[in-house]
Amino acid sequence: MADLTHIQTASASHPFSDLGAFMHADGTFFRFCLPGANAVDVIALDGSVLSQCKRVADGIFTGHTSLSVSQYLLNVTTQDTQYQVYDPYAFKDEAYHAVHFVDHVPQNVYEQLGAQIITIDLDNGEQISAVRFAVFAPNAQSVSVVAEFNLWNDLSHQMQKTDMGYWVLVIPQATVGDKYKYAIKDEHGHSLPHKADPVGFSAEQYPSHASKIIDHNAYQWTDSKWMNRQNHDPYHQPMSIYEVQLASWKRPHDDRRYLTYRELAVDLVKYVVDMGYTHIELMPISEYPFDGSWGYQPVGLFAPTSRFGSVDDFKYFVDACHQANIGVIIDWVPAHFPEDGHGLARFDGTCVYEYEDPRKGWHPDWNSCIYDFGKSEVRQFLVANALFWCDKFHIDGLRVDAVASMLYLDYSRNDGEWIPNVDGGNHNYEAISLLRWVNQAVYAAHPNVITIAEESTSFARVSRPVDMDGLGFGFKWNMGWM
Repeated sequence: MADLTHIQTASASHPFSDLGAFMHADGTFFRFCLPGANAVDVIALDGSVLSQCKRVADGIFTGHTSLSVSQYLLNVTTQDTQYQVYDPYAFKDEAYHAVHFVDHVPQNVYEQLGAQIITIDLDNGEQISAVRFAVFAPNAQSVSVVAEFNLWNDLSHQMQKTDMGYWVLVIPQATVGDKYKYAIKDEHGHSLPHKADPVGFSAEQYPSHASKIIDHNAYQWTDSKWMNRQNHDPYHQPMSIYEVQLASWKRPHDDRRYLTYRELAVDLVKYVVDMGYTHIELMPISEYPFDGSWGYQPVGLFAPTSRFGSVDDFKYFVDACHQANIGVIIDWVPAHFPEDGHGLARFDGTCVYEYEDPRKGWHPDWNSCIYDFGKSEVRQFLVANALFWCDKFHIDGLRVDAVASMLYLDYSRNDGEWIPNVDGGNHNYEAISLLRWVNQAVYAAHPNVITIAEESTSFARVSRPVDMDGLGFGFKWNMGWM
């Protein structure tokens, strides 16, 4: 028998080579890793038994049929129950599809990575729903999906590494509402804290911080009149903005919880309309672990915080604002992120998202990590995130936080604590080009959206177009009003 130690210890980088169905001249050979199983049968799509598998090692089962088979179910018997499930390793081509186009356009980051609900056409003409997982962890030794549906066991759903450093797997038994994380071993084989999905669309609160599978197509928007409005000119039309932090704006009478997105869709929207404002500016809404940060240290950039309700509840809030002719601006934080163990920091045991050298990668004021604005995957991640909020949540404006800290390499640093650019100066060319890309991408895809720089220095041409050597922002936030 082949040495399967790497499978039995969840240390495999290419489990597709060891698990699933393998066709040979004399039929199909099967191998599965099913911890906790006592017996496993391979079932054809027509319900017939193809193979009664043999247990060859702890959790490892093998079988054979003289037929050529690529799709099948597994009938699994444990000490407590019996169930049928499609084998994830029967859908290898569907898993690889996640990364075929991810580097082409930023939108593919949120359309392909994370937990994506897909439909699979079976050989018998039927269709099944599944979830395709894909995550970027280029220097990991192994990555597994751990979740409620596998009792958080890293042996059950080991992911396949691709040449580009993405890890992929299709899991048919996963469904909307399931909580999951990634179990990652670093390049030396050491287990890291379970990680939330960097492109997770929903997340749990403390202490688990697990990501949750959601269906972005489930919500039915009713704001088409607002979204399709013509002759919208934010530069010459009145704009009066009410800035608010949702957790502290108002509490129910018993003061024991936050108002929900749907409650805010009534109370806050009415207040803003009555006061004559044209826009609500939400302090950061991306998922964040520390209440005291007010959201300015986000971990889940693609998930509206679940403190106030579900993803669809937040869409309902935005929808209600638009029904009342109120625009929604969000504070967006692409400058830095906290070092919480479940988050982006040293995601695969190395600096995947942050600069490695602390003279560029560590923010001394906020004790947080600084994104590597020069790494292509990180740049795609951030540009995609800006587009994501406009696309999936109909956001009308991005107020970009802490722009000055991105522009200057010596921001809050003394001599000897920072690295000059290639010309010996203090401008971060990588961050400057990223901000230009963000602005160009947002205005090209969403002409009615505005971008606002919260920038506290005299940096030139912040709100000039990129083709005039500017940063491309629509507006600059006046720090003198604080």
